[in-house]
Amino acid sequence: MSEEKSLNFLEEIVENDLNNGKYKSIITRFPPEPNGYLHIGHSKSICLNFGLAQKYGGSTNLRFDDTNPITEDTEYVESIKEDIKWLGFNWSNEFYASDYFNQLFEFALTLIKNDLAYVDDSTSEEIAHLKGTPTEPGKDSIYRSRSIDENLQLFIEMKDGKYKDGEKVLRAKIDMTHTNMLMRDPIIYRIKHAHHHRTGDKWCIYPMYDFAHGQSDSIEKITHSICTLEFIPHRELYDWLIEKLNIFPSHQYEFARLNMTYTVMSKRKLLQLVEEGHVSGWDDPRMPTISGFRRKGYTPLSIRNFCEKIGVAKRENLIDLSLLEFCLREDLNNTAKRAMVVLDPIKLIITNYEDGKTEELHSENGPDENMGTRAIPFSKELWIEREDFMEVPEKKWFRLTPGSMVRLKSAYIVKCESFEKDNAGNVKAIHCTYFPDSKSGNDTSGITVKGTIHWVSVPHAKTAEVRMYDRLFKVENPAAEEGDFKDYINPHSLEIIPNAYIESSLTNATLDDRFQFIRKGYFCLDKDTTKDKLIFNRTVTLKDTWSKVKG
Repeated sequence: MSEEKSLNFLEEIVENDLNNGKYKSIITRFPPEPNGYLHIGHSKSICLNFGLAQKYGGSTNLRFDDTNPITEDTEYVESIKEDIKWLGFNWSNEFYASDYFNQLFEFALTLIKNDLAYVDDSTSEEIAHLKGTPTEPGKDSIYRSRSIDENLQLFIEMKDGKYKDGEKVLRAKIDMTHTNMLMRDPIIYRIKHAHHHRTGDKWCIYPMYDFAHGQSDSIEKITHSICTLEFIPHRELYDWLIEKLNIFPSHQYEFARLNMTYTVMSKRKLLQLVEEGHVSGWDDPRMPTISGFRRKGYTPLSIRNFCEKIGVAKRENLIDLSLLEFCLREDLNNTAKRAMVVLDPIKLIITNYEDGKTEELHSENGPDENMGTRAIPFSKELWIEREDFMEVPEKKWFRLTPGSMVRLKSAYIVKCESFEKDNAGNVKAIHCTYFPDSKSGNDTSGITVKGTIHWVSVPHAKTAEVRMYDRLFKVENPAAEEGDFKDYINPHSLEIIPNAYIESSLTNATLDDRFQFIRKGYFCLDKDTTKDKLIFNRTVTLKDTWSKVKG
């Protein structure tokens, strides 16, 4: 009998809260800022918030933290929604922090009326100077003693557009000597004369994250507000604001964010890669964005399984990308359709096969017999991989060489009789004979061979562009290296094969299909494909080859 899987610390908290009657049901939320595309790190938060609600019969809100109009855009909103749905989750409600701008403004007025907030005319430099240091207390602003009436008037004038950006801010009045520097009269509203993607020009003051977040949680009656470890210092302010406003007591819990090798997770750095042309866009298959992984051919299940394997911890660590690739191979090995594709072709001619004859052979579509078989045309001339022939064989070489025999996948055994070279000395054709009674599935030849190679019939072959993607960076932690992180970009992260030969069944491929190109790796159709040009992306190799490369 297998042991029951132990609970993570968040599940223990939720179960305890439900068992002691603190909540009848839980409500979580996923609160992205729509200022960029979601990356693989966000997938952990998505799986956690939606997964907890699913496990315990609760619900999850999708709330866009759209409090900074300068960096936010509807394009990002739509991409985020697409990514969450693709991962397999549905939200109970769709909200925006901007839905609460009126209520947040009223909350700010409440703080002012209770002498818990004041308008400060200081510059950002002056405010920073007066904040002190972690070892030195801050000093009160000269504007901290303003009267309640004056603060109310000034804040309303800020809202009415009387002042320029940066001319005034609203600060919570807490304690300038507090050991937590975030509690030293934090700014809770600032002036920004900028067009908002939802509210237009209605507002020229916008709440800061720390003011909008906890109150939005409270308005939605979020029971478990789950965020990453860097927000631990913010929890004290989160609780202070909820207490002083006497509103629903949402509570914040923190877990370790996902950091992964051979990539960067910073939106600022990802934006640099896009804007400076190091990648083709946010969904470039080398990017760690969810849309990039989707375009590369990753499956939702592989990412969900990855997030489950890495678990939920309270300590930061660096997860090896190889684990994500392992989860992907585990899924694709069972689900991907099989096909034969030759990337670096050399011609194989079967000298004793009838000229002009075409034979229809059949090969399995995958490891599951329920996936059926597909018809493959076979003829006298075939394309094979150049690497499958060696003029002077190495030790334990089981593929083609003069005098050797191999099986052609799902076809016949052939024997290499001779080969010819071009003027440059490169092998251009291999001449073989075949054994008619060695047909796969009905082999009566009695011949045993150790090697099997794949092929594509020359007269029936179609062509396609194949994009061989690899890791974007050549070091494990580019953000931690000296100098510019872009100096560590892998120059071989994309290699394009303009004319690979593919079996004709692949002409019916769709964007949702996943393929194992036999002996070459896993691939998918790219969105750049047109009716005149098929384009396939390499999703992942058949085995983890990177450890050998970096070694």
